[in-house]
Amino acid sequence: MLIPLALKENSCDIVLERGCLAEAGRLLDLKRRVLIVTDTGVPAGYPRMLSAQCAESVTVTLPEGEDSKSTDHFLLLLRRMLSEGFTRGDCVAAVGGGMPGDVAGFASACYMRGIDFYNIPTTLLAQVDSSVGGKTAIDLDGIKNVIGAFHQPRRVLIDPDTLGTLPDRQWSNGLAEAVKMALCFDAEGFSLFERTDPRAHVTEIIERALRIKTRVVEQDEKDQGLRQTLNFGHTLGHGIESLHGENRLLHGECVALGMLPMCGEAVRERLRAVLEKLGLPTRCVAPASAVMRALLHDKKMKNGAVSAILCDEIGTCRVQTMRPEEIRARYLSTFPEALP
Repeated sequence: MLIPLALKENSCDIVLERGCLAEAGRLLDLKRRVLIVTDTGVPAGYPRMLSAQCAESVTVTLPEGEDSKSTDHFLLLLRRMLSEGFTRGDCVAAVGGGMPGDVAGFASACYMRGIDFYNIPTTLLAQVDSSVGGKTAIDLDGIKNVIGAFHQPRRVLIDPDTLGTLPDRQWSNGLAEAVKMALCFDAEGFSLFERTDPRAHVTEIIERALRIKTRVVEQDEKDQGLRQTLNFGHTLGHGIESLHGENRLLHGECVALGMLPMCGEAVRERLRAVLEKLGLPTRCVAPASAVMRALLHDKKMKNGAVSAILCDEIGTCRVQTMRPEEIRARYLSTFPEALP
């Protein structure tokens, strides 16, 4: 299945097909130097499979986790390309989840003012969301995605067969982003989560999420209007995610929590039931004061207010300018167990 993302000179095809990783040599232009970026949590067979199909490849394996979205690892990739003699005709390919995709994409955007980038997501979270749309970034001083660039991949390969190696928690982590898409744009898709086993319908869930994502990005590539709706759950979610701790939550888990306060009451109850069914958290004890401090760095913050995304009815959403104290009140009302 080929899902086009029509952006004029930045257009990109998304290949959604079981087994397409093994066909990368046919589907991508790998007859050149390829920097393959992966991480220690990705089964080693996946980057090896890609490397075997390249004319010449260099593989860099980053430590698993959000901490690798750093200036140190960004510079590591740039220095490796420089030392290996990469030119503007060569390319970068990410194999793994959102972290290697973000770092590799940003490095490809910056090296020699931009070289080709391929994204091959192997986690559900990346397949339904972060691999598509051209957002690349690293973190700085604990603030997520504060340094980055828009750099569309030349092509995205999504192979649902790679999900067979995911642990249960990572399945749930990815499904949170698919639930977000459905809540905002696809009432029928949301009912799929309510009445079926999502794992049995994973290809359909991925396709529905991708068609939403491409439709939105085609209308607003640079996140100036409609695309902001895809940040539903992220304003509070990023604040929760920025809090380090022994039991640190995954990105999708934080988005799940971040969605609940931004829903109407009836929607919130249906959402809570779906999140519980998927094994995602519905209670949060993160102190409101700490979450709000992180919120002040939100990229949507302007003149002391933030463009928040609200869902009052399943299948629709709206943008509303809100002051931090209004968001704080919603947070504490939804999570009374949290400290102020």
